[in-house]
Amino acid sequence: MQYLYSWSLNQPADLIEDLRLFYEDQDQTRDYYAFADELIFGVIENIEVIDTKIREIASNWDFERIAKIDLSILRMAICELLFRKDIPPVVTINEAIDLSKQYSAEESRRFVNGVLDRLRGQLNRPSRQASWD
Repeated sequence: MQYLYSWSLNQPADLIEDLRLFYEDQDQTRDYYAFADELIFGVIENIEVIDTKIREIASNWDFERIAKIDLSILRMAICELLFRKDIPPVVTINEAIDLSKQYSAEESRRFVNGVLDRLRGQLNRPSRQASWD
């Protein structure tokens, strides 16, 4: 989420090098962040689909005025909901709400929850279990 926030403010010319530099400042080895890499690349590769979904669901909000931290949380969670069927939707939503509680404003968790819950309702899969198809 932190990298996606940074990326949303200043997209680097060389994503791989920028990620390498980002991970240098972290406490763990690069292998530890394999899942983060999957999400980061998943969001960036599917940014148009993800942002279209946000615009569709949050139609009463001006997309450009969504706080960048909330946008980063939403992008990551929507990427999981749309493209990571091995993660139950309620797990993704709970994690996103926890991130918004920790990193964003008080009212942000309701906004994040509302957007993600509406998307969850559009998914054609169980909310509390992973799908493997």
